[in-house]
Amino acid sequence: MRGNRREKIRSVSGYSHICKICYTLVVKKGFIFQLCAVVIVVGGIWYAASHYSFQFTAKTSPKVASAASTDDKKIRVMIVPAHEPDEGGTQMKTPSGEIYERDLAVTIGDDLQAFLDANGNYETHVTRTTQAWNPTFQNYFNNNWNAIVSWEQAAKQTALANPAIAAVFNDGEIHNTALTDDAIRIYGATKWADENGVNFMINICVNNYRGNAYNAVGKYTGFVEYYPPDVYDNSSTTKPIAEAVFHRLTMYNPTSDLPVQEPGLVQDPQLIGIGAYNTAKPAAILIEYDYIYEPQFVDPVTRPLALKDLAYETYLGLQDYYTGNTDTTATSSYDPYDNIYAWTAPVTSKNANADDIYAMQTALIMDGDYPPAGMTRNECPHSGSIGTCTELAVKAFQQKYGIAGETLFGQKTFDQLQKIYDENRIQ
Repeated sequence: MRGNRREKIRSVSGYSHICKICYTLVVKKGFIFQLCAVVIVVGGIWYAASHYSFQFTAKTSPKVASAASTDDKKIRVMIVPAHEPDEGGTQMKTPSGEIYERDLAVTIGDDLQAFLDANGNYETHVTRTTQAWNPTFQNYFNNNWNAIVSWEQAAKQTALANPAIAAVFNDGEIHNTALTDDAIRIYGATKWADENGVNFMINICVNNYRGNAYNAVGKYTGFVEYYPPDVYDNSSTTKPIAEAVFHRLTMYNPTSDLPVQEPGLVQDPQLIGIGAYNTAKPAAILIEYDYIYEPQFVDPVTRPLALKDLAYETYLGLQDYYTGNTDTTATSSYDPYDNIYAWTAPVTSKNANADDIYAMQTALIMDGDYPPAGMTRNECPHSGSIGTCTELAVKAFQQKYGIAGETLFGQKTFDQLQKIYDENRIQ
């Protein structure tokens, strides 16, 4: 440090000497000397610049509001898309081809990582892509497999010897059982997080339920979010984050109406990714984002918008927690134009582009008109298609803003809708 300080002093002293020369030439000599002085000044500026370190604050893209940072330490977030790169998870046969939970989870994870990385106050780690495990984690599994197994077995023995944990371990929902190697890798990711100072883990899934055919639309809708039970060490740190994310998601999406999931925010002791057998040190949640057969996922046009929207809402929930934001309405900090879809084309019929209809429904949600009075979010999906829910919502919207004499697709209606959609753009 002292050496650096001496170098900076020399730089300033050298530049001061140059300035004295310039003053003498400009004041006491003629034009030729003045021209020379200009050259010397420019050279002096270059000299000073080359010996100083200047810092600038750059804006990032996408346009997301930055988290408040009280120190230089970034918030370390680990994103865990469910299942293996090439197997596991639910799937759905659609008219445009099969869709797989494991791939949808990666898309949400990648979008979430992009939002967090653009913020600048987070350090993110994603465990896998659609093709392979992240090399960091693959190498960790390869080099520590036996240690992971021993660690999991010791944790299980210790946890079940604790009467409080043993009493709750078999409570709650019955989940699909992971294959042995798959389970070890999930435990391995948790062990890596424990050892590498991760602050928060998010496990990403897509919902389905037992007995539903892979080519059929089921009877349940909505998302569910899980966090550790009170008897686990990471429960108290997880709960406020889980609540912040859940609050954001419920502004735009229905919670699951599958009876065992109906609270929407559910404690679960058995899910490996959030610390089964009390294994996780970081705060950890697992979200099942809607059911795989819901229309916003089935339609290949709305699918990328819906997945990115879910990631964005999750990001905003994390921001709400880490910045202490309590102004959490459907419009606060929510900028769909720059972060989800740049909506510019009015919806002129029921056969309009699905992405424009999706944006129109977004504006109705932001304004509190969707779902319409007397109907629920489960009955009125954010689907990108126009049905009874959207028709009733637009009519209520027109009445609210005194728009008379227009059909469902009137220009004044859509000018006002687009104004609502655009007005929260982050500049």
